[in-house]
Amino acid sequence: MNRLYRSLVVLRAVVAFGAGLSGLAVSVSVSAAEPTQPAKPDVTRGQAIATQVCAACHGADGNSAGASFPKLAGQHAEYIVKQFKDYKTQPGAKAPARNNPIMAGIAGALNEQDMMNVAAYFASQKTKQGYARDKNDVALGQKIYRGGIADKGVPACAACHGATGMGIPVQYPRLSYQWGDYTVAQLNAFASWQRNNSELMHQISSRLNEAEMKAVADYIAGLH
Repeated sequence: MNRLYRSLVVLRAVVAFGAGLSGLAVSVSVSAAEPTQPAKPDVTRGQAIATQVCAACHGADGNSAGASFPKLAGQHAEYIVKQFKDYKTQPGAKAPARNNPIMAGIAGALNEQDMMNVAAYFASQKTKQGYARDKNDVALGQKIYRGGIADKGVPACAACHGATGMGIPVQYPRLSYQWGDYTVAQLNAFASWQRNNSELMHQISSRLNEAEMKAVADYIAGLH
């Protein structure tokens, strides 16, 4: 079952990438004619790209169907743009800060303007409500999110992501209603350096055990 599930996930991602190639052709072909500084975001253009390239995994409106892919609806546009860039290997670096071959291919086909357009579109969408799945996790999750774990040197998540999980553009993402399993996966990725775009999150995640990760992620899933 796990093998089948992973295969389906990969298939969906590949379909998303393949579908995007034709849709991105116009964008890439005109990139040389664009000004040095990107223009204001074009939400309509962003929606067109999202529909062709992103929808298979993240949903047409940024509300993914399951935890294999994050919800992007309502996420800060500046944060989404930063993640696009983090999937690319930057000058002087040996590898991208976020290692994902599918996303690297998609991000690599987008120019600066298209990144802004897609990000603005997803930021304009409404996140579908989520829920904590295990009532036994709520108390611990709330404690960690709002107060941290002092004896482990874990700060309150709310200090950066806000009391209601709305975050701060560029610096800290919106977490409210995010899939719990996705949040756990990212905490583990930060802890192991598989995801290498936040020293702070590495330090925090590496101090949490699996039960604590699960509890705070489950709490976040219903946070608003």
